[in-house]
Amino acid sequence: MEVAFAAEREGRASVRPSSVVDNVYDNIYHRLMSLEIAPGARIPIDVFARDLGVSQTPVREALSRLEREGLVWKEHLIGYSAAPQWTRKQFEDLYAFRLLVEPEAARLAAIRMTPEALQQLEESAADMGHGEAPVDRNTRYSRFARADAQFHDAILKIAGNEIIRSTLSNQHVHLHIFRLMFHTRVTQEALEEHENLLSAFRAGDAQAALDAMRIHVERSRDRLLSAFE
Repeated sequence: MEVAFAAEREGRASVRPSSVVDNVYDNIYHRLMSLEIAPGARIPIDVFARDLGVSQTPVREALSRLEREGLVWKEHLIGYSAAPQWTRKQFEDLYAFRLLVEPEAARLAAIRMTPEALQQLEESAADMGHGEAPVDRNTRYSRFARADAQFHDAILKIAGNEIIRSTLSNQHVHLHIFRLMFHTRVTQEALEEHENLLSAFRAGDAQAALDAMRIHVERSRDRLLSAFE
């Protein structure tokens, strides 16, 4: 019996730190995406640990995850800071690249689409439009950014070109795009464009999928250009 209780305590102990790290990660992630933590701002571990009422260890682990996603940077002897905002040149270069590869990826995905893959895309799109009601607009927006990244990544996975997929994933394109502008228009229009993509996938129409993705990427670019004005 004592051994069983000890195992149970160990099980709880192993779960709790992961939950704490997840909560710290979510908190900092939402602050970064909503620009509450400004691009380039330092993220002092001790200050955030006190603010969140945790030890420094989960803050370090959360920041390490965010560093892998490109949302924070770590400099030797300086520590962590929020990633700088994109320059207009970076933005234009990345959209030029997206227009070269994502429409073709959508075409390939339409050709290779299976009922199971389509169902997953449908569920992903539904989550973006009808997810759990967040406590504020900033949280809703940052959650949408994460879901949008997953939706596009799922299309690239179905397309089967891992070079394109890994390149866009390593650039963390969608997280940085949504960090440029907080506006409900961005999310609403993206939802409508995602539905056009899904319609093409449902019909198995490769050309329509290519055209829908091209229009989606072009409109996304045009919506966000005002962030540089």
